[in-house]
Amino acid sequence: MTTVAFLSVAPVVEESMAAEVAEAVAALDEFDVSYETSPMGTTIEADDAATVFAAAQAAHEAVDGDRVSTFLKIDDKRAVETTADAKVDAVEEHLGREARSGEN
Repeated sequence: MTTVAFLSVAPVVEESMAAEVAEAVAALDEFDVSYETSPMGTTIEADDAATVFAAAQAAHEAVDGDRVSTFLKIDDKRAVETTADAKVDAVEEHLGREARSGEN
């Protein structure tokens, strides 16, 4: 996979957003992507940026609300095959340890 992205989709509301975020994440299942959700967003991997854009649009549209906030950051490496795990592994190699504290 060559395109790695970070997606955050949420309704602009004061109460819990979990149900709507779940709808956005579920929308990704309709696309040829792999993903992992974290507390602040979802990392997506796909073969190309067009797939990421389509999946992100579906996730955005899956959220019900008068106002929806979406953040999408894409790393589209066109000359090198990579994965999200490989990117984290490279950082951890430089750190000499896992890229997380022991307190979580």
